[in-house]
Amino acid sequence: MRKLPYLAIAFAALMWGLIGFFVKGLSSAGFSAMDIVTIRVTVAAIVLIGIGIIFYRSYLKINWSDLPLFMGTGLLSIVFFNWCYFSAMEKMNIPVAAALLYTSPAFVIVLSFLFLKEKLTIYKVVAVAGTITGCTLVAGVHSVQGSSFPVSSIMIGLGAGLGYALYSIFGKLALRKYHPFTLTIYTFVTASVFMLPVFFTGEKVQIGWSGDFYLYALGLGVVPTVLAYFAYSWGLGKVDSSTAAIIATIEPVAAAFLGVMAFGDTLNISQTFGIVLILLSVAAVNLPKRKRRLDS
Repeated sequence: MRKLPYLAIAFAALMWGLIGFFVKGLSSAGFSAMDIVTIRVTVAAIVLIGIGIIFYRSYLKINWSDLPLFMGTGLLSIVFFNWCYFSAMEKMNIPVAAALLYTSPAFVIVLSFLFLKEKLTIYKVVAVAGTITGCTLVAGVHSVQGSSFPVSSIMIGLGAGLGYALYSIFGKLALRKYHPFTLTIYTFVTASVFMLPVFFTGEKVQIGWSGDFYLYALGLGVVPTVLAYFAYSWGLGKVDSSTAAIIATIEPVAAAFLGVMAFGDTLNISQTFGIVLILLSVAAVNLPKRKRRLDS
């Protein structure tokens, strides 16, 4: 049972890795990237509200003075991270944006050390280096030759990594007082309240309302969102934020295998090595706790 939180985080990462399947379906219907983000958080919020009313009413109560914590996970993480990530894709390219996104474990380790007083160990530092290198290889940045990008674009890409990391930081603080379900529901309610007005002022609200749309939208809101974030939040409450962030980097591994199995993608030698490096790095943070603290 001691490994259950780690398995929950790994499960969440695997579910996040499936997001491409649903995104492709909605993109083919004409929805933009930010439209899809809005659909994702709104469907998740509706599903969570329904579950909460039926099964978890006691977990719907919060102290309104703690609202900044949920604004942190909902706005500074979910909304800010997605805006930075999709903006980076437009300004650079998908492989580079993906690689910058997975600098998030480094941000988590530093922020956890500074604000959550988590220990900085050699295992974590080595694992972060391994996961960033592995994610870079899996994303295929090695194939981008002779490319240079403005500093502003790089900063936006790093902003995605920071935003992605902030869920672990604000989430860890919220979990000191609240159940994982409470964290999950208020994260997506906050995000949807912010995103919906933008969505309904756009012209694309009139497109794509077919039967397939509802299946893709529900799947996106439930599988890589409700299930994934609840599992991650539950695991996050029981392990270090930095450890959770490192384990979650198996997401690009899952996404790569999804591409191979569902869309006929192929993996080259560098990408295969990157996958192995990520898995070894995740294993490193789960070794027996003979840890040495680094000098700060």
